[in-house]
Amino acid sequence: MPERGSSGSNAGVNSQAASYPTWIGFIFVFNLIVGTGALTLPGVFAKAGWLLSLIVILLLAVISYITVTFIIEAMASANAVKTWQNLQFDSREDVRGNSLAVESETDVETDDPTAALLSHQQQVDASARLERMPIYAQHSTLQYYTLDEKFELGEMATLFFNDVGRVLFYLCISIYLYGDLSIYSAAVAKSLRDLFCDHPNATTPSNYTSLDFELESSWNLSAANNETDEDAIKLCWQNNTLSRLTVYRLFLVGFICLFGPFAAFSVQKTKYLQIITVIFRWCAFLLMISLALKLLITDGAKGHPVSMNIYGIPALFGACVYSFMCHHSLPSLLAPIRDKMAVGRILCADYLVICLFYLLLAMTGIFAFDRLEDLYTLNFIPDQTDDHSFAAELLVGIDYFLALFPVFTLSASFPIIAITLRNNLLTLCLDTSRIESYNYFVRRILFPMLTVIPPFAITYFTESLTSLVAFTGSYAGAAIQYIIPIALVYYARNTCRELLGSGVVNDFHSPFRSPYWLVFVLLWSLGCISLVTLNFFLDVSSA
Repeated sequence: MPERGSSGSNAGVNSQAASYPTWIGFIFVFNLIVGTGALTLPGVFAKAGWLLSLIVILLLAVISYITVTFIIEAMASANAVKTWQNLQFDSREDVRGNSLAVESETDVETDDPTAALLSHQQQVDASARLERMPIYAQHSTLQYYTLDEKFELGEMATLFFNDVGRVLFYLCISIYLYGDLSIYSAAVAKSLRDLFCDHPNATTPSNYTSLDFELESSWNLSAANNETDEDAIKLCWQNNTLSRLTVYRLFLVGFICLFGPFAAFSVQKTKYLQIITVIFRWCAFLLMISLALKLLITDGAKGHPVSMNIYGIPALFGACVYSFMCHHSLPSLLAPIRDKMAVGRILCADYLVICLFYLLLAMTGIFAFDRLEDLYTLNFIPDQTDDHSFAAELLVGIDYFLALFPVFTLSASFPIIAITLRNNLLTLCLDTSRIESYNYFVRRILFPMLTVIPPFAITYFTESLTSLVAFTGSYAGAAIQYIIPIALVYYARNTCRELLGSGVVNDFHSPFRSPYWLVFVLLWSLGCISLVTLNFFLDVSSA
């Protein structure tokens, strides 16, 4: 690679030393996108109709992929602007050095008083010609559009947005990421608590509803506010004095102590965690799909969903609109990939595989079961607990494994979300161009603590995730997935056109370059926000 200035070169060396191959990048993106929201898809598919749900999920996948390509193009544009800035600085330094040399030479060789003025004027003219000269003519062999340097969304917002845009951006991403970390922390702790604490026998029809409500409330963001008070009284085990709230807090502290320190490191440090987690995820998906297929083959189709039900559209969008979200952490995941030209193929493969998994999971579920729970894993609870045969014990083991699926999913995503939030906080508060000049405490302790402690404090004192978190998270999420990518790529294109001209080709440009795509995605985002709002108020009114 040609030289890009000292800071760029150092960044390139560091990124090369801490890079990973293409297949690891595929795993990182897969783990980030596939969350626990996949477990709610069969239920909403059954309500909205299989054909309508199929169309909507495919549209969501395509449009989310479009905005991902916008983020990649904006990242490459940010690298190009940084390279242009370095070159302008170097060019001015060269002109200034040549001017000083000529003036010194003139003082020695001649006594003509106009010689220095003429030489100075020549240097000014040369500098002006350099500024007017198209950048590709000045350095025709230099590659401007790269992904060598990692630009977080906050850095790109600082580079391309005005002051109002930067404030709105950091407000959106802070609300969304802090909300995500709070939800993940509480959900993991509650899932482990519900798994290990005593609960009514799930096999009897009279008690199944109570377990269904208990587990569903673990994931329902609009759960009752008095849930924490009730768990403070209820005992976790009959022969023990520990309350359910105390056990929840113990699991929460353990989770934060185990995964919180990852916020002080880079994404590459979670590589083995991501590999282990993706194995568990694939096993869980394949188990649920295989069990549903077995039921379809042996017992036939018990579910008879309609093809379309327009009244189920708000709930469908509410559950599916963020099923392909990865935009907030994309720079941290893509920058360490060694083969940058494979980034587009990686993301395309991820979206295809994830969409296929979602469709197989939902379509097999809606036809295999006559009644689908909001949390899909609840459909696999064994019916006979007094049967100790190998098959029954195997089903119990599978049930426990599937019950831990959300824990594996969120545990792998938590470090990535935390690292993304920390990087954006650093960009907001510090000068990232000289980040190493700040002391170790600020870089490695203070900002990771600012990332992890607020979500921990919120979820420690209340395990109920109120509707306010869902409300703000939904709108901030829509902005991050749809509106911010549109704004970034729009202003990035304008900035690069002004600085570099039209002769420099961006190899990482989005295939959807027409401005009509920007208008289309913007209109789509407004429609999604309207449907999510409608679903939110319908949930509140029915609560």
